[in-house]
Amino acid sequence: MSPKEFFEFAKAHGAEMMDLKFVDMLGTWQHCSYPLATVDDSVFDEGLGFDGSSIRGWQEIHQSDMMAVCDADTAAMDPFFERPTVSVLADIVDPETRAGYGKCPRQVVRRAAEYLKKCGIGDTCYIGPEPEFFIFDEVRYEQNEHTGYYSIDSVEGSWNTARFEEPNLGYKPSYKGGYFPVSPTDTYHDLRGEMTYAMMDMGIEIEAHHHEVATAGQAEIDMKYAELTKMSDQFMWYKYIIRNIARRAGKSVTFMPKPVFEDNGSGMHTHISIWADGENLMAGDGYAGMSDLAMSGIAGLLAHAPALLALAAPTTNSYRRLVPGFEAPVNLALSARNRSAACRIPMYSNSPKAKRVEFRCPDPTANGYLLWPAMLMAMIDGIEKKLDPPTPLDKNIYELSASELASIPKVPGDLAEAVDALEADHEFLLAGGVFTDDLIRSYVNWKREEELQELALRPHPYEFHLYYDS
Repeated sequence: MSPKEFFEFAKAHGAEMMDLKFVDMLGTWQHCSYPLATVDDSVFDEGLGFDGSSIRGWQEIHQSDMMAVCDADTAAMDPFFERPTVSVLADIVDPETRAGYGKCPRQVVRRAAEYLKKCGIGDTCYIGPEPEFFIFDEVRYEQNEHTGYYSIDSVEGSWNTARFEEPNLGYKPSYKGGYFPVSPTDTYHDLRGEMTYAMMDMGIEIEAHHHEVATAGQAEIDMKYAELTKMSDQFMWYKYIIRNIARRAGKSVTFMPKPVFEDNGSGMHTHISIWADGENLMAGDGYAGMSDLAMSGIAGLLAHAPALLALAAPTTNSYRRLVPGFEAPVNLALSARNRSAACRIPMYSNSPKAKRVEFRCPDPTANGYLLWPAMLMAMIDGIEKKLDPPTPLDKNIYELSASELASIPKVPGDLAEAVDALEADHEFLLAGGVFTDDLIRSYVNWKREEELQELALRPHPYEFHLYYDS
């Protein structure tokens, strides 16, 4: 879309305001709105200025000026403002050099897409994520010098079967009993449908929506796979739409991986494939119908998995989900169909076009603009080095002997371990200038100083249960 077409699009929809959105290092949208009468074509080449020191992990105060350059191709009507507003996504550039900002996540995903072509392996990377989330009726939390607690509630929560609801009609999904029930047990079909229709109206292709395993309104809405950059943009709209529709209905959505104790957490299994000239390079006559290229790519994913986990499972809460001995994909192994392996090859179809690998470790707190390029870079590294994956894990994990289980590498046990792994193993991300040392260093420092250190200073409520009377 040209700048002229952008303004014509805005006028055709009666928009009087432009809402500029860009994503920060941790994957949160930031925005600022401008009356359309005050902007012109310069927003698409020169950009609009803002304070980069106020964005998490970005600039210091003495180098705060940054420019957000609008991408006309991302124009869309925002569905949640009261008056017609045209939304546009922006890339961040340095105001002096005009170079793409190294810490701008959207610049990372663009560079990754270009690097795939430059290295001669393929021309397109497709991403298909499966984000899960919870829909709650209430959430309360507090943390200060003398109080630390959280409280969540859901009309669907199994713990509410005896609550006085005038009347309580039952139909609460049981713990681990929420997968695919029809109404009236599934009370959120229409709300998920509203979310789905809103995304479809935005041009996002949706494959399915359903209730997920956990009680208390766990849900999943699956987008059809899309090119790397397009999916990264879509994922931001996905979260934005789901949260705002839930709020409009008097509900609250969280993408936290483990908000409910002793029930399934929310993951974001991510399907990835590499194509060239319209052909899927993952298909072949090897294990599970995969090509040698695919197997080397999977080997790269597994080799760099500990470092990838700092981006794929980027919160301390992520590791409440990734716990050995349960259903979580903690085993750094390859398998067809086995859902306890970190890398799974789905066997729903024998079509060559359907061949891909599913990386099961990520959760939806991840920043797609960083995670998915990192996954692609790990695969490229494995392909270029012709790495061999480990022997596929096609046994029931729960039937393995202790010695067999001990021989299988595991994901990091917590965020600190994952961050250490990223610091030690990130050269593969720097190839082609896709990621920058500055971005990796800022990300690692933020996780250590603003999250890990802050949590280490605070007592946990369960510690009172364990130790108060010690």
